[in-house]
Amino acid sequence: MAQDKKKQKDAVKQAQVVDRDEHQKTTEYRKIGAYLITIPAAKKKFADISDKTKPDPTDNDSSEGPFGLGPLVYPCLQRFNTIECFLTLYFMLTLSHGMLYALVDLSLKILVSQFSASNSETFLMDFSDYFAAFLVSMFVAHFGGRGNRAKWVATASIVTGLSAITFAVLFFHYEIIKLSIVEEDLCKEGKKTKVCGSNVIPHKSISISLFIFGQCLHGIAGVPIYLLALTFIFDHVPTLSSGLYIAIADAALTVGYFLGYLLGVKSFILPVEEAMQAVGHVQRFRILQSGWWKSFIFVGSIPFFTTLPLFCFPSNLPGAHKIRLEKSKEPSRVDRRLKNKEIEPNLKGVLHATWCLLRNPLVLTQILCNVTESVTFKASSHYLPLYLQTQFVMTPKSAAMLTGIFILPGCIIGRFFGGYIVDKLQMNIKNKLKFITTVSVISIVLFLLLISVKCETAKFPGINENYDGFGMIGSLKAPCNEKCGCTTSAYNSVCGRDEKQYFSPCFAGCHASKNLRKEKVYYNCSCIIQGLTTADDEGQYIDAIFGTCNTKCLSLPLFFAFFFSATIFSNLCGIPTFIIIMESVPTSWNSISLGVMFTVWRFIGSVPAPIYFAETSALCCSFWDIDECGIKVHCWIYKGKQLVYTFVGTYMINW
Repeated sequence: MAQDKKKQKDAVKQAQVVDRDEHQKTTEYRKIGAYLITIPAAKKKFADISDKTKPDPTDNDSSEGPFGLGPLVYPCLQRFNTIECFLTLYFMLTLSHGMLYALVDLSLKILVSQFSASNSETFLMDFSDYFAAFLVSMFVAHFGGRGNRAKWVATASIVTGLSAITFAVLFFHYEIIKLSIVEEDLCKEGKKTKVCGSNVIPHKSISISLFIFGQCLHGIAGVPIYLLALTFIFDHVPTLSSGLYIAIADAALTVGYFLGYLLGVKSFILPVEEAMQAVGHVQRFRILQSGWWKSFIFVGSIPFFTTLPLFCFPSNLPGAHKIRLEKSKEPSRVDRRLKNKEIEPNLKGVLHATWCLLRNPLVLTQILCNVTESVTFKASSHYLPLYLQTQFVMTPKSAAMLTGIFILPGCIIGRFFGGYIVDKLQMNIKNKLKFITTVSVISIVLFLLLISVKCETAKFPGINENYDGFGMIGSLKAPCNEKCGCTTSAYNSVCGRDEKQYFSPCFAGCHASKNLRKEKVYYNCSCIIQGLTTADDEGQYIDAIFGTCNTKCLSLPLFFAFFFSATIFSNLCGIPTFIIIMESVPTSWNSISLGVMFTVWRFIGSVPAPIYFAETSALCCSFWDIDECGIKVHCWIYKGKQLVYTFVGTYMINW
């Protein structure tokens, strides 16, 4: 019995142990099951968190590199690896290129006058930079767009500096400005006139050749600056912010031209006293030309300061690929025929791409719009001084100065605010086209209002009236000045006491002159008979005063108000056309599209436009400067109405 109870207790204990083991195993199985459920979930959550902390591989691009020159990469310099830093350097480079533009234009006038350059020589010197840019623009657009565009711009900065040095060598090494005694243009009986013959000018051929070479370098340097740099900026900023960036970049050219013009005007002031004290002839002409070669050296040093930093930029700045992906998510503005289409790296591919762009109506119209805007600027620069001389009786110097004062600021304001407006209003292509059309119409209306602004033309003996019945219209010579030996090589107008304007003191028959209260006055003028006489401090009677006659034109401020407003509105569409062209093509086509625009622009600007301007203005001429050999040298006076119709007609054709 006791044994049975003992066996029963052992069996109960054994059952309890088994139950405890089974419970422990069940608990362990439950824990394992929970682990099997929670560990993968936790692992997945951890993977999601880790994926968020890792950069998206689609946001990276192998071409996005650091700021450095080859292996020389320093962490402290990476703060400069931004589009803002590139824009600053680009602004300095474009500023110097624009200043060089102005200095070349002003120095060209000196070479033409000192060397008595022919029309063909003047044409080559003036437009050789456009022609050189026309020849290389497609080459630079194709190969530069495939490479590191920042390094192409850096190379252009070197070429810009070399171009400035070339012009500096020209004025430093060769005698161009000659120090000569200028005789006053008075009536002197028995004055000998020049005899037609071969006038040998030393260094003329080499000086003209050197000037053309410098112009070619200047034109070639401008292609990467105005073509590749703009596409580089456009690719590194959001589409809606591109207007302001490109407006700032574009304004540098006109601001540079304005500063260069001021610097060049200062160079016209010759240091005659220092030159006269110089003993050696070589030192004397270098002192006379010191303002020019020092100006070119100063302007040429600016691009060399930008060269090294520009070489340090990579092909694409950090974040460029991310911006490209954001642009790809925007509504497509690209022509479907060009989408996902690559340009083959050969001549056939470039020609095919050019043909595709010229077949695109949107791109083609914007290219023509940009070209006509440039031609309009050239036309205004050419015709406006002539119009001011004719309609408002201004001297050529005053007319040229007023033209620059109103055209250049108008271009700066118009082009900058054109980019600023489309940036702030975040316009799409359709709204940009409406904006361009609106401002173009307004500019045409303002320009047509210029025709209504007129002034009474001063009486001009020999031009619009005879010499009181003793001469004839169309000839400055009359019995009162036929023995004076007058020439038309210089236009020095004087206003007589008869309120008539004469071409020069000589043609007015004036025999004497002196300075009176900061004015040049003339006496004993045989052609001036009528009018009230006034005596000076010494009791001598004044017959004429240097300068043009005061026509009391109260409408002249209104004329400049209309013209300045028309210039601003016509330039408001400059930046939007650039943006439309780049938005209408794939990213890889940006450089080639601007290359086509640049080629058409430079060709029209270098060949047909200047020939058209020269021929049409020559048809409007009423009085020529004819030299001793019977060759027409320069037109001094134009037909008023004919010049107005030509000016307005040219403007209307462009728009």
